[in-house]
Amino acid sequence: MSVHLVQNAETTMDQAVAWVLRLQGETLSVEDGLAFDAWLEEAPSNEQTYAKVLAALEEMDGAESEILDGLRRTQQTAAKRLAGRKWAMGAGFSAMAAAAVLAVVVLPQGALIAQTSDYATTKGEHRSVKLADGSTIDMNAETGLSVTLAPRGRHVVMGQGEAVFDVAHDEARPFEIEAGDHLVHVLGTQFDVRNRPEGFSVVVSRGVVQVRGEGSTYTLRKGDRLDLAPGGVTKVSTSNPAEALSWRTGHMVYRDQPLSRVVADLNRQFPEQVTIADEKLAQEKVSGVLVLDNQDQVLDRLALMLPLKTVRSDQGVVLQSK
Repeated sequence: MSVHLVQNAETTMDQAVAWVLRLQGETLSVEDGLAFDAWLEEAPSNEQTYAKVLAALEEMDGAESEILDGLRRTQQTAAKRLAGRKWAMGAGFSAMAAAAVLAVVVLPQGALIAQTSDYATTKGEHRSVKLADGSTIDMNAETGLSVTLAPRGRHVVMGQGEAVFDVAHDEARPFEIEAGDHLVHVLGTQFDVRNRPEGFSVVVSRGVVQVRGEGSTYTLRKGDRLDLAPGGVTKVSTSNPAEALSWRTGHMVYRDQPLSRVVADLNRQFPEQVTIADEKLAQEKVSGVLVLDNQDQVLDRLALMLPLKTVRSDQGVVLQSK
């Protein structure tokens, strides 16, 4: 396998697996060694991911050589199929070779080499994902997740977004969610994680959740809610979990939330952009239930809760004080 094929793998995990194969090969050139060192220095995540792949193989004991041989044979077959094609070093590798190299290898015991999958939703889109470990993730609009399932643990990297996690219990494989500077650690439970520009929050509907961030550790149980606002303001309170999870059924429940927060949520659900004319109106508190069926009707309901009116322009909808 050439250095060029390693470098053209799509993701960090693809590249890490490809490097394991290359460095375990029978022939290793000076060019290979220099390229590997350069790849490790490109980003801290490269070395971390490479270590994860090695750790996964080590856990499989005597099966390691058999797995590596199988991966090499799969990769070599894909490379032969690509030989001679103009796109063999680009998109072709992504479509066939990278997928083949990163194939999930299942041992007789059912153990897995670490596998990473990416999921995303767009404006107004909700998506439910069933993971191989039995866990489910319900994703709200404009949410991005990267999920890694490995023999020793399950890890999710969450960008901006919101999702409800229903985690299958497995004491040997903790489930962690990394959202910016915050880390959520569980064994098996159901909870909502929200990581938006307006703040980070966790609401637990079943089980126990541990959250680490901002130099502190919080242990949350059923009905607990943790809010970390921009600027370091922290609040732990008791809440109704059904309210935090209500977006899954097309409802949004608010209790003394600023209008700016409500508008931010609506802009993730509907195509027409909504803005607020002034800061005083943006800080008006909203309490109530909004059914997310139709944008015009949602704005009409909002106008009944607050002294505001809607004005349409070429740029979208503007909310103004009456």
